[in-house]
Amino acid sequence: MSMSKAKAENRELPRRFYERADAAPGEGGWRIQLDGRSVKTPARRELILPAQGLARAVAQEWADQGERIDPFQMPLTRLTHVALDRMGEAREAAAREIANFASTDLLSHRADDARLAKRQAKIWDPYLVWADTALDAPLNAAATIAPLAQPAASLEALKARALALDDFRLTGLVSAAPILTSAILAFALLEQEADGEAVWAASRLEEDFQVESWGEDAEALEAAANKKRDLLACESLFRLLDAERV
Repeated sequence: MSMSKAKAENRELPRRFYERADAAPGEGGWRIQLDGRSVKTPARRELILPAQGLARAVAQEWADQGERIDPFQMPLTRLTHVALDRMGEAREAAAREIANFASTDLLSHRADDARLAKRQAKIWDPYLVWADTALDAPLNAAATIAPLAQPAASLEALKARALALDDFRLTGLVSAAPILTSAILAFALLEQEADGEAVWAASRLEEDFQVESWGEDAEALEAAANKKRDLLACESLFRLLDAERV
């Protein structure tokens, strides 16, 4: 990025207007406060979170801001905004999106190249076995990029499982699935079947294979780093909520 472009983008960001950011207990959960004043979401709701650890992590994102407030560098805050402002009215659509990702799941579409297909089978097959046994959602797999028919019962099971989540976890799930291009990997992250690094690596098998053949591209690396940051924020959201699960 050129210096002139960086300066222009920086001018568009709001200036930091507070000295201290912290989390404070209150009615209904934990509030994020800036110099003692409660933070509002974009929809003007009070930013009240259900877990102390999550609230502290969000407050830390605010504390880490420099002279300008950059929402792009506050992935946990953005997830909580979606959960509070939008998910309550979008639960059915979010669960349907999870089922749609499963219908074209990354893990189901295997490469023609024998070397890559071997890697895919080694890494991806255990996730499909887990989906069958733990999620009651067996999926088909084949060496094709064309649409692959999936059992309707499996898609319905994944949709129902998504709908059973609270708004925060559903937000994390529907945010992780497009990053991974896989509903199964997103569920594996949610259910602690695998950590963020493992599901990220599983989702990048083809990209990594291409890098071995053609080398790295700077723009692609930057885009991947941004996606990984957002994925790891989803993992943090899940684990911080799990830490206070009764």
